Amino acid sequence: MRLSKPVYESLPYAYMGLGAGALAFSYYWQVPFWSDLIVGFGLAAVVCGLVLVLKRRDYRIQKRRYGAALDEDD
Repeated sequence: MRLSKPVYESLPYAYMGLGAGALAFSYYWQVPFWSDLIVGFGLAAVVCGLVLVLKRRDYRIQKRRYGAALDEDD
């Protein structure tokens, strides 16, 4: 499945926004078990979004530095 470029580029920010929203929601909705579960989900979503942004940035820097050598299979 291929996504259009605007959708693909906005996914990490959507994950981080969803995670931040979950963290804010868990702060206001203080039910002992569910609040902890939502905090865990929020933290995981924020971390996944950050990892995606950083991995894409590193790949693009390497691709710019070394060119097409990254795309070749051994």
